[in-house]
Amino acid sequence: MDDLCGIARHVLKQNYHLSIVLIGDRRARTLNQTYRNKHTAANVLSFPIDTAHGEIFLNVARIEREAHRFNLSPHGHLRYLLIHGCLHLNGHQHGSTMEQAEQRLLRALKIR
Repeated sequence: MDDLCGIARHVLKQNYHLSIVLIGDRRARTLNQTYRNKHTAANVLSFPIDTAHGEIFLNVARIEREAHRFNLSPHGHLRYLLIHGCLHLNGHQHGSTMEQAEQRLLRALKIR
């Protein structure tokens, strides 16, 4: 878990308080349905609480199933999705700017 906390500290601002929750498909599907009206089990969900607090839910079951599609180990994919979620908490939206930030962070943190 220290590895995940270090990644979050690297991506988020200094005094940001983050809860990282590891979940499975059932909880991921319920949260995705409740908050995004999507009926699938998301791999990562980010919930900003305010400007200094947030929560990230990582669906370990889905992450393990899909890691090979991204040429990552399950642990590497989990770390990538944590970066992705943290960038959302920083206000990034999907697109080329976010993808560039993800790639820069993957290199800086030596995640493969």
